[in-house]
Amino acid sequence: MTAPPQTQPPAPSSSAGPQDGRIVVDGLTKVFRGNIRAVDQLSFTVEPGSVTGFLGPNGAGKTTTLRMALGLVRPSSGHATIGGVEYRHLGHPSRSVGAALEASSFHPARTARNHLRIMCTVAGLPARRADEVLDLVGLGGDSRRKVRGYSLGMRQRLGLAAALLGDPAVLILDEPANGLDPDGIRWLRGFLRSMADQGRTVLISSHQLNEVQEIADRVVILNHGRLVRSGSIAELTAGTDRVFVRTPDPQALWHALGPNAAVDRGDDTSLYVRGLTAEQVGRAAHQQGVELHELTPQRSDLEDLFFALTSGGQR
Repeated sequence: MTAPPQTQPPAPSSSAGPQDGRIVVDGLTKVFRGNIRAVDQLSFTVEPGSVTGFLGPNGAGKTTTLRMALGLVRPSSGHATIGGVEYRHLGHPSRSVGAALEASSFHPARTARNHLRIMCTVAGLPARRADEVLDLVGLGGDSRRKVRGYSLGMRQRLGLAAALLGDPAVLILDEPANGLDPDGIRWLRGFLRSMADQGRTVLISSHQLNEVQEIADRVVILNHGRLVRSGSIAELTAGTDRVFVRTPDPQALWHALGPNAAVDRGDDTSLYVRGLTAEQVGRAAHQQGVELHELTPQRSDLEDLFFALTSGGQR
């Protein structure tokens, strides 16, 4: 299949930089050798002042998308802009966008402090910024240790510190919670929330759906390189809540609930009811004299939504 013609983003100014921190992915497509279509006509927007979860099964195209947004992979068609311009046209990339795509891209024989000081020199930032971000991510006390002695969780924090060097308006993080212990995950959750509350744009790719649900304002869900759904978790799960009911007479309860209820049979003594609240189900049962043994509201969450949209879709 021939890729459609590549559209062009707005032309950058001579001092290009993010105007509002908005990330816009427009028709992004990547076809690798062998006609492997990793990303297919993908479009979505990430707004400033929010945390957006970027989700999908392994092989869904998440990392390829992030790498294209950061100018590390050339799209076959479409484009991604940050603050209205492509990453490659940003005047001071490290001061505009902070990115961490892996936790192992550090020289093992260097200390964390020296690694970041070298990055400061390359980016034209003051050397003291290395110590500032190490303190910010909780590595100040380990800054003079060689990276080879760091755990995976510590490397994740070091990657985040590197992304923060330029005090960027945009953060793009691939699996930032990988390797963190429970305290570290809780810290990361609060840290990213504070970044968004400052008006920054935060885009995180993650397989940890429970953590994404705790922090994300919105989610973008991919499968086979294509957009499946995007929006707030509340929007995407609206209308999917149900009530679990256990009764010795499911048939009688079914009739008692009336035409406004969508009813699915469980086992011989249970029903799943949609379209009515637990209070309404209980009232209908009481009015018709139907005995109930259990009445439990079940709220759909991000994990339910994710698997409903992507089940059987890995490649």
